[in-house]
Amino acid sequence: MNSKEAFVFVNLGTPDAPKVSAVRRYLREFLSDPFVIDIPAVLRWILVYLIIVPFRAKKSTHAYSQIWSERGSPLRFHSEDFVSQLQAQRKETTILAMRYGKPQLFQQLKNLKQQGVKKIFLLPLYPQYALSTTETTLDVARKWQRSYGEGQVDVFYLREFYRHPAFLKSWVINIKEHISSKPVDRVLFSFHGLPVRHIKKVAKGCLENPGCCEVIRPANQLCYRMQCVQTAEALAKELGLATDQWQVSFQSRLGKDAWLEPYTDQVLPHWAKTGVKTVAVVAPSFVADCLETLEEIAIRAREDFKAAGGEELFLVPSLNSNPQWVSAVSEILDEKSLWHPL
Repeated sequence: MNSKEAFVFVNLGTPDAPKVSAVRRYLREFLSDPFVIDIPAVLRWILVYLIIVPFRAKKSTHAYSQIWSERGSPLRFHSEDFVSQLQAQRKETTILAMRYGKPQLFQQLKNLKQQGVKKIFLLPLYPQYALSTTETTLDVARKWQRSYGEGQVDVFYLREFYRHPAFLKSWVINIKEHISSKPVDRVLFSFHGLPVRHIKKVAKGCLENPGCCEVIRPANQLCYRMQCVQTAEALAKELGLATDQWQVSFQSRLGKDAWLEPYTDQVLPHWAKTGVKTVAVVAPSFVADCLETLEEIAIRAREDFKAAGGEELFLVPSLNSNPQWVSAVSEILDEKSLWHPL
């Protein structure tokens, strides 16, 4: 073990408690990020502080209260378990940070420098690249390095791993384990949605024709939709699913702007109305179960699907701290070619 090196795993974040005050505080921090709501600062402040948070905080608090456990936020404790098991396996300095909320990424990086760490390996826990997840995490790390670590701490990062064989294998094993005893009519690969404008900022020519995500090109390498489609296609192939047995969709849209389609909350009721009885939903843009999987899919989407005539919908749990996933990440960490200097 090299005490002068450390691995930092970053997830999105979570409120401290299922209380309106805590959720309000979290939403303000999250939605005030210009990488999340990319409009002029004054308009963003008005939108967040005067419109979204006042009307959304109570509803979001109710949603969080439905998934909160004795251990607290599922996203936090699953992430903590994952990091703890990885550290036990590798015997290296391995810590967790959150982009929003606690433990704060900026502070965690400061702590490592104070401990004498000279080299940091930063892994944002987002399989597919997006400005509002991966890039905002790297932006914080760059600001920290300019302020505290430049010339003293070397920072390397791993940008995305949507097609890494170890990541895909972990999901295939996980999916098979949960659907082998539950025959399903369809599998829906539901990814977190993004505004279309976010895609067009980083991927030129994307979303202009139906098949643009089928081929990886230099111009679309950072296209979130392409990466989601590639992940789903690889998983479907390994699972032996026929083309009419699965589909990609996008969830969690906010506001009236154009978001990636098709929408999960429209696909599922449509399936039910056309005779699909049983559905398994897989969410491969999340490596830890959270509000978007446990409440949005396992509770609300399930209720909507059954109300539309379906018989059963179940969520395939995320990778969380699954031993196969822990081993997969350990394998990824050892691939030096994947790491880039910040």
